[in-house]
Amino acid sequence: MKRVFISVEIPEDIRRNILKVQKEMDKLGLISGKFTEFENLHLTLKFLGELSDVEIRAIQEKLNSLEFEPFELTLNELGVFSEQFIRIIWVGVEKGEIFNLQRKVDDMLDNLFPSENRFMGHITVARVKKVEQKKMFLTELKKIKFPKFKFKVDKVCLKESKLSQFGAQYQTLLEIPAIKIPLTI
Repeated sequence: MKRVFISVEIPEDIRRNILKVQKEMDKLGLISGKFTEFENLHLTLKFLGELSDVEIRAIQEKLNSLEFEPFELTLNELGVFSEQFIRIIWVGVEKGEIFNLQRKVDDMLDNLFPSENRFMGHITVARVKKVEQKKMFLTELKKIKFPKFKFKVDKVCLKESKLSQFGAQYQTLLEIPAIKIPLTI
């Protein structure tokens, strides 16, 4: 069995900026937990869970028919799930084509997996175990400047997450490139 998810890759320059934000949060000394490793920063479209090789092949076949045009995605803010019991710190995305892409993926797999009722496009920056002075942390988090970053989404990946004592390691099982629609004149 393999832990599998469908995601969008984040460009290296943007991941470097997220790393700077992680360092700023770490300097505050108000949270304990685990920051997402540089190479593991991604945007999950759908978590599929533990699957057999047969199930993975069926998903690959379905995903091979996924069609979407490249589009621009904007990362826009830092936030938390949830303010009462902070467990995840994230970078959010602006509404737009990413939500349509997620819906396409969801619809494509609807006979195999439950539908995502409330997709919240985000990149997990940290998994929090404990927060010291929650109110102060939330105030300081709002002070951290996260400029809007834009990048082109031109592929979707099916990934395996291998858990080890050193954390998760991701392996790409399938890349689905965006299709470029020719302009007609």
